[in-house]
Amino acid sequence: MKREEIGVAYQWDLTDLFVNDDAWEMTFNEVKALAEAFKMFKGQLTESPENLIKAFEAQEHLSRKLMNVITYARLKQDENTKNATYQALVARSESLMTEVGEITAFMVPEILTLSEDTIKEWLAHPELKLYAKYLDNLFRGKAHTLTEEMEAMLAQVEEIGSTPINAYGMLLNADMTFEDAIDSNGEAHKLTNGSYISLLMSTDRVLREDAFNKFYKVYSAHINTISSLMQSEVKKNVFFSKVRKYPSAREAALFENKIPASVPDKLIEAVNNNLETFYKYMKLRKRVLGVEELHLYDIYTPIIKDVAFPIEYDEAKDHVIEALGALGSAYQDVVKSAFDQRWIDVYENEGKRSGAYSWGTYDSKPYILLNHKPNLDSMFTLAHEMGHSMHSYLTRKHQPYVYGNYSIFVAEVASTTNEALLNDYLLKTIQDPGKRKYILNHYLEQFRGTIFRQTMFAEFERDIHAHVENGGALTADFMCEHYMNLNKKYFGPDVVIDEAIKYEWSRIPHMYYNFYVYQYATGFSAAISLADQILKEGQTAIDRYLAFLSSGSMDYPIDILRLAGADMETPAPVEGALRVFKAVVDELDALL
Repeated sequence: MKREEIGVAYQWDLTDLFVNDDAWEMTFNEVKALAEAFKMFKGQLTESPENLIKAFEAQEHLSRKLMNVITYARLKQDENTKNATYQALVARSESLMTEVGEITAFMVPEILTLSEDTIKEWLAHPELKLYAKYLDNLFRGKAHTLTEEMEAMLAQVEEIGSTPINAYGMLLNADMTFEDAIDSNGEAHKLTNGSYISLLMSTDRVLREDAFNKFYKVYSAHINTISSLMQSEVKKNVFFSKVRKYPSAREAALFENKIPASVPDKLIEAVNNNLETFYKYMKLRKRVLGVEELHLYDIYTPIIKDVAFPIEYDEAKDHVIEALGALGSAYQDVVKSAFDQRWIDVYENEGKRSGAYSWGTYDSKPYILLNHKPNLDSMFTLAHEMGHSMHSYLTRKHQPYVYGNYSIFVAEVASTTNEALLNDYLLKTIQDPGKRKYILNHYLEQFRGTIFRQTMFAEFERDIHAHVENGGALTADFMCEHYMNLNKKYFGPDVVIDEAIKYEWSRIPHMYYNFYVYQYATGFSAAISLADQILKEGQTAIDRYLAFLSSGSMDYPIDILRLAGADMETPAPVEGALRVFKAVVDELDALL
């Protein structure tokens, strides 16, 4: 489908950012001028608290405009990744970001020449108190901050460092094409990065197998290129960690948010210790599907047969709105306005970026990109991304710009809490026995896809970084073999590990997000705990949760989440989520 064939009501409205490309161009030039003017602060920051305050305010003004420039270019490109106009705007905005980074690189090293005693004295200044947590975090990282010249050089390297993910994105979204998948009646189905999972959810096994094999045939043809990009990405992460004197790339990634390395390690350990329950679910899936061999192309299809459960977008929207009423009318009203004010880009179109995300700036709507299909999974994706956007909305409403974003560690909590509330709402309102089993199956799939799958990704990511840090080379053969072995461990004896699955890692864009994926699993675990509290305790838990959503980065994420009711430094949330998984497996097993 071409974009112009989609109704305007189902397209996002980017005018919060810029009314047109000419307005973007004007702000682009304004940012360049503001960056040039910012040079006046060099050498002045340590003279007085007033100078430091003025620099912070000027930096905020510059940063807000820069982020609008970058975000608009990216969102417009994602509408159609083949559009050369927006490819150019993205390239120019990235160069501008590098230029601004170089100009402002003096700021942190210069602030860090101040003694901590001086900073404590200056914090008595009313206007500087706002930056107390920011400065605390800055001085915590003093040992990893380099000289002004080195910081300026690293700012230049950052642009080069974005090459792997940019090239990977263009390869996936603009260059890759797939043969049509053929079903058991000989009918063709369009196969794309966006449609692949929908085809694997089909009840037609012939279609699933054909889609699976044709999909990974294309990835296998590009595996050496993608492996080279992945190796470059990992080497980049290792390089930056060494230059900044961290023990490892992973500890470098965890440092900013003060996440102990034990958190992802405990996650992997807990999941590995509970794989027997996952094996039971795979055995249940094999029995109910009635297949002699359970293949990996059988993993996504619902095991509840003969249940028609199509959900068009407008119906999905209504269900999501009603389900989120559990968080109170004020929250629900903002969700309603999100649909009316066109936060959301709904349908797949030719050249559109695959997948789904929530993204915006401090000054814009918290936009949502979807590639909606008429199924239950897409409805949960809508609820998921709305969680991200509501988290962004409430953070920006209640926090100043300096704390107007939340860390990636807590990023998946709001999204997954929404999914848990939607699941609860559906089970309470749908009486049809077949559909209820279908929803239970879907709930198990959320656990499979989030706790087990993302933990497997996290283990893969941990291992390939450790391999490079120990002097190894990330060849295509090494990564494919290691990924194959992880699949064998995680899926167990009742699943045939098809050869083509060794290429799956190469289709996961989150592998380029620098130790992001484990947080899907920790966030899911926290969300299951918080949703349970909301449903059982009512307003008291809702108030704690909404305060969490409104906190941004005003404190460290572990501490913010603990106040909400989930302590991730203990194994309790992960183990609790795994107990829920076991209970749902047992419940569905008994019903079938």
